[in-house]
Amino acid sequence: MMAGMMAAVLLIENATLGNTLVKPVKVTDDPASTGTPDLILFAVKLWDTEAVAKQLMPIAGPHTAVLSLQNGVVKDDILGGIFGQQALMGGVAYVGTHISRPGVINQVGTLQRLVFGEYGYAGGKKSERSEKLLAALLKAGIQAELSDDIRRTLWEKYTFLVGLSGATANMRSPIGPIRENPQTRAFLHDLMKEAVAVGRALGVALPEDYADDRLKFADGVPATMDSSLHHDLKNGNRLEVEWLAGGVVRLGQKVGVATPCNRAVWDGLALRASGGNG
Repeated sequence: MMAGMMAAVLLIENATLGNTLVKPVKVTDDPASTGTPDLILFAVKLWDTEAVAKQLMPIAGPHTAVLSLQNGVVKDDILGGIFGQQALMGGVAYVGTHISRPGVINQVGTLQRLVFGEYGYAGGKKSERSEKLLAALLKAGIQAELSDDIRRTLWEKYTFLVGLSGATANMRSPIGPIRENPQTRAFLHDLMKEAVAVGRALGVALPEDYADDRLKFADGVPATMDSSLHHDLKNGNRLEVEWLAGGVVRLGQKVGVATPCNRAVWDGLALRASGGNG
């Protein structure tokens, strides 16, 4: 355990862009040692959401914004109930990464896009705080943009992530071979079509053929792109499948939409969901 604030280094490995060393990085296991932030960037695994949010509550001031870049579409419901809708900003990150070893992040390809927006604050429209964050991200060289419908934005990311994570973990393969084989390509497509159908049934403004668009997007990413779900599976870690394929299944049950492919992924990984290599 760390005692208060410590200095560390972070290495980002990228075969295309070159490596980036971030130094120093200040890390702590005691949020009280950080003071009151302008922004809390929330990026823990989904099962830790509620516990970590409650740990951070004491340092959140009246003007602190909370932006989650976690997977799934239910995380903001949890955070909004703890921090309040006025503090909450929704966001998604498109980047192919995994932790290769402690303190080292491996990034595949050049994609590094971040889309975010307001919920209740400023009536869900662009705000001074969101404009300031956008300017800071663009200055840092990150492809960032503001969304005028953050709920739709979350489902756009969720649709692709459900397909990528479910297919790569189920096939034990990166995206390249999956999209080239007609049978596995069809399964990838079906995973995303189910997510779109559920989202539309919930009132999300997704085009009916949005899964076709995401399949074309999958054709353009590096063949080596993988999912954190597959990496966690290979490493015997706990899995987020309950919130990915499982999330599509549970939400589909609520709105009467059949989700057999996502159910197959969720059921197939059930014995590994808590971690282990059995």
